[in-house]
Amino acid sequence: IVVTGEGNSTTTNLQQGLGKVFINFNGTGTIATRDSFNTSSIADLGTGNYRVVFNNNMGNINYTNVLNCNTTAAFNGMFGSTDTAAGLTTTSQLEFFTCSAHSTNNDPRTVQTATFGDLA
Repeated sequence: IVVTGEGNSTTTNLQQGLGKVFINFNGTGTIATRDSFNTSSIADLGTGNYRVVFNNNMGNINYTNVLNCNTTAAFNGMFGSTDTAAGLTTTSQLEFFTCSAHSTNNDPRTVQTATFGDLA
């Protein structure tokens, strides 16, 4: 679907701009999904390390993720996606970790991720 932008001078491919996967889950204790789209499961792989499995695969591993976490005041959250070369992030799943500003893995209260790219 192509949408004409303001001023009628540009167009946007709406399908390309839509998120293909998202999940919001509790990252502490027993992880639990709060809301999701196109996700079949999540896994807690250890402190601050998670896997999200997609219902529908991405077309390639060059997709983009937006990652965020909500934390306590004592924990400054950052994300680092695992290396696709290691085979952990694939067209069917995303693995990532959350860590403090001191590079110590930590479980945030809430984790959100959205994936953009082409579906297979």
